Amino acid sequence: MRHNTIRTADQQAIRKSRVNNSQEPRLFELDHAIQHAADALAGLQHPDGYWCFELEADCTIPAEYILMMHYMDEIDEPLEGKLASYLRARQGKDGGWPLYYGGRSEISCSLKAYYALKLAGDSPDLPHMVQARETILRLGGASQANVFTRIALAMFAQLPWRAVPFLPAECMLLPRWFPFHLSKVSYWSRTVMVPLFVLYTLKARARNPKQVSIRELFTTDPWQETRYFPTRSALNRTLLALDRLGLRLEPLIPQGLRRHAIKKAEAWMVERLNGAGGLGAIFPAMVNAY
Repeated sequence: MRHNTIRTADQQAIRKSRVNNSQEPRLFELDHAIQHAADALAGLQHPDGYWCFELEADCTIPAEYILMMHYMDEIDEPLEGKLASYLRARQGKDGGWPLYYGGRSEISCSLKAYYALKLAGDSPDLPHMVQARETILRLGGASQANVFTRIALAMFAQLPWRAVPFLPAECMLLPRWFPFHLSKVSYWSRTVMVPLFVLYTLKARARNPKQVSIRELFTTDPWQETRYFPTRSALNRTLLALDRLGLRLEPLIPQGLRRHAIKKAEAWMVERLNGAGGLGAIFPAMVNAY
């Protein structure tokens, strides 16, 4: 059914009672924007009455799929070629890749897209790769990427595991009264975190059959970098101190306890696979669980 803007007398009365003359121009602009958007949607409606659009996310998803294939050394070259074409077509004018259509380049998304294209065979000397590299370096380089991206880079041996927060599988064994517990975070967070606990604990290593590196995206040698976790506040300082304490105590964790924690994490994931839809139907969770 086509969209029609209908304003009842009651709605008009409520609106007039709540605004003064100084707000009228803004409300006019808002009405115009809403009508313009409604008209645009109506113009995209199928003659049979429905709408159909491509379901898509930002470019981290196709990039991560290419990374996964090289992590496992299970490369579907025709699919990889299609994903690479998709990434090239969505490169922003400023050289990187945004998190939303028309946005500015975001460093983590841009880094994953660049790495995926290089894994897929794009030479770093090609114009689009040069432009992407310049943008990533302008944004601070690979060491400034978010935690999820740094975990992926650690698995590909592109930076040290100390660039990643302390994420031991023993988090699965913490009691409910503890300040951190899986029940205290969202389902999305739980499904993403539990596979990462295992990957971090085992220090997973990608097969990376072509041994592709992205050292050129770092402004400082990643093994010499000391600013992975800058101090910004008193709380931040406290959390970093706890992180360092955890790293020092990790060698003291009994191996039996560690195996139990990993098994519990594995059971948690398997129970929620349900044979369909993957782990929560959340791509980062599914790809890391795989």
